[in-house]
Amino acid sequence: MMGALAAIGLPSALRAQAPKKVAALFAGRIDDRGFMQAGHDGLKLAEARLGVSVSFRQGVEPKPEALTSALREMASTGPDLVIAHGGQNDAAAKVVAAEFPAIRFVVTQGSVTGTNLASYEVLQEQSAFLAGMLAALTTRTGIVGHMSGIRVAPGLKGRAAFAGGVAHADPKVILLTNFSGNQDDKALAGRIARAMIAKDAQIIFTMLNAGRDGVIEACRERGVQQIGNVVDWTAIASDVFVASAVADSGRALFDAVSDFADGRLAVGEVKRLGLETPDAVRLAMAPSVPAEIRGQIERARDAIVAGRLEVPLEWNGSEFAAPV
Repeated sequence: MMGALAAIGLPSALRAQAPKKVAALFAGRIDDRGFMQAGHDGLKLAEARLGVSVSFRQGVEPKPEALTSALREMASTGPDLVIAHGGQNDAAAKVVAAEFPAIRFVVTQGSVTGTNLASYEVLQEQSAFLAGMLAALTTRTGIVGHMSGIRVAPGLKGRAAFAGGVAHADPKVILLTNFSGNQDDKALAGRIARAMIAKDAQIIFTMLNAGRDGVIEACRERGVQQIGNVVDWTAIASDVFVASAVADSGRALFDAVSDFADGRLAVGEVKRLGLETPDAVRLAMAPSVPAEIRGQIERARDAIVAGRLEVPLEWNGSEFAAPV
């Protein structure tokens, strides 16, 4: 998963001093083949390329009190930079950064800032919009699905963008969308996917982590296609994935460490990367996608980059109920 990141060059500053200490928090498993693993890959690359000393903690429950406690414990060990991977850390990072003003803090896929706090974000909503277009243009049943876990801002924006892409391509296509409350529960994700497939969803866009494996199994059973996210799933399970809304959160983490090492961390700001940086954000499409549809997606991509096409960030439709 480090292929795209590995091409990133070294920062300009020379670092003869003692290695900076970077501590990262992952509220999930670093082997989830999704968001958390991408972030951990970015951390490993920072260690290899930037000469920093890294430590991390994984598996913290994504609840505000647990995240706050974990970040506080990490900060108390005296790192130079603390990275909280994922927008679910926004509130916790805001609290703990204020308690440790001498330490720099970053939330990847976050939206919070402060005098010692920055957010670094890859705009997954942009690739999700293109995924919605592709789903609408290729479904034969006129029904598509979207599945995610916890309701954090990046996930909600991604769902809104996917819905917007569906409507932009074909407003008659029906969208079934669900937030299950868990990014990693394989059995739960499988049940929801099978329920959507029973309602004729032919393509399902998954914004999940380890839970995605349950959807892959359901899609294989029923002959349904899937669109992945974070990394290029068409290269991992080509029999299931017609596309993947790549949004490499590891790039956000690497950039944060690189900026910090160079003395230019964007404290007080939200730094964003979108479709104009295709190694970070893009829609990867399988060879089976027809050239005509591929062309429509590319034209939409160009329009988003140029500012001619706006990606919606809010959606207020009805949701698909998870089966009991």
